[in-house]
Amino acid sequence: MKQLLFTTLLLFSSLLLTAQTGPDEDQLGSWYMYFFNTTIGEGPFGFQGDLQYRAWDQGGDLEQLLLRGGFTYRPQEANILFTLGYGNITTGAPGDDKSTVSESRIYQEALLPQKLGKRFLLTHRFRYEQRWVENQDLRTRFRYNLFLNVLLNADQLEKKTLYLALYNELFINGETNIGDGRTVQLFDRNRTYLGLGYGLSDKLRVQVGAMRQRTVAWAKWQTQLSLHHSF
Repeated sequence: MKQLLFTTLLLFSSLLLTAQTGPDEDQLGSWYMYFFNTTIGEGPFGFQGDLQYRAWDQGGDLEQLLLRGGFTYRPQEANILFTLGYGNITTGAPGDDKSTVSESRIYQEALLPQKLGKRFLLTHRFRYEQRWVENQDLRTRFRYNLFLNVLLNADQLEKKTLYLALYNELFINGETNIGDGRTVQLFDRNRTYLGLGYGLSDKLRVQVGAMRQRTVAWAKWQTQLSLHHSF
């Protein structure tokens, strides 16, 4: 009887500790982001990147610190933008656990913008990533994002333009084995976002919104505040 009670308590403690390792799905997270892009002179080449601080809560509990940048190329006869870039990511555990995991990432991207009518700006983004995650084998991932900006008071995305911003992004892992007998599913995550944007100038916009992120293990809401800068 004592052995059975001890085993039950041990199993209960193990389940409790396991439950505590995941994020609190009822806690509202937050992302703070700065995106920038520029061209080199009048030519087809340029540079783009983003800086992001992501928190499991509203600021103090690190989810991710992401630094990313890449060289861009826009062919003269095609409405498409190609990017070859690199990202450095530090991922934190939720709650009181202060441990982190580092990742280096190379990515290739194609961005295809469209305008539907006068006020619907549609963009397709295809991204392929090669990921070196700490204590894991080399991993790859495929991403597709569909963006839609709906202009509310103007026909162009410029100063004083108010717009709705929506997107949905799907992440698919390129392989399931990540090393040392560990596996992941092919489905990695999905993000759905709805926000409101405003043109502070012709080259600077601000957006605020909310995103629902879903993985195999959890689903969580996160607020987003972002600046989008062209120069």
